[in-house]
Amino acid sequence: MSVLLLRLAGPLQAWGSAARFARRSTENAPTKSGVLGLLAAAQGRPRQADLSDLAALRFGVRIDQPGSRLRDFHTAHHADSGKAMPLSERFYLADAVFVAGLEGDPRLLHQLYEALLCPRFLPYLGRRSCPPSQRLDMGPPQEAPLEEALHRAEWQASDWYVLQLQHTAGHDATPGPEVLDVLLDCPPGDVPDFSLRDTPVSYDPRHRRYALRGVRSTQATAVRPDTPPAHEPTTGLTPLPFESPATPPPPRTT
Repeated sequence: MSVLLLRLAGPLQAWGSAARFARRSTENAPTKSGVLGLLAAAQGRPRQADLSDLAALRFGVRIDQPGSRLRDFHTAHHADSGKAMPLSERFYLADAVFVAGLEGDPRLLHQLYEALLCPRFLPYLGRRSCPPSQRLDMGPPQEAPLEEALHRAEWQASDWYVLQLQHTAGHDATPGPEVLDVLLDCPPGDVPDFSLRDTPVSYDPRHRRYALRGVRSTQATAVRPDTPPAHEPTTGLTPLPFESPATPPPPRTT
């Protein structure tokens, strides 16, 4: 089996699985529906498209930097009528970093990888107001089981977060290896640790549907990279051609 890894990092993320009415919550880690929706958008799939091939992929996520929960008191007005919309609470994860993995058909994963390099629709981390701050892809699909790929992937935490952990441990203490939580699709026949209704059946806005998914939790040891990932928010932008400054007018003689 092949595995495609994604780096999910940004100032804000929001991965809701049970949002209702005026309260828009977020899970503590990316949901399967949110990550598959990101990939479907990168491919340019319409919302009414068949999702059975994506839903069949085995999903897992590693929490490299848990971030902090942020509450937003949200107000809005209707664009046409100007009428005030209902007040709502929206929750986000601030300064979080995750590594998500998808295991399955190598051909499909390679197509998804190519879509990430040249997305049809702009990817975002759960909500349109949450753009990624780094490249999403972590290289082409690799041949490895999902759990093994998540265990050996380099730690993607920010430098300031690592320094914070070292400061918390104390100046005289020898920092040990960081233990990271990993959430995986529960294999068929096994008893899950908990369940989420986040396997997408349809993204059709007229009738969104999601199926239950069993989740198994485990842990991995952080492997610190030699160099941190670069901050590349404008990688895909095309630079404008250089234009020399206009020649200044001659000075007035009168």
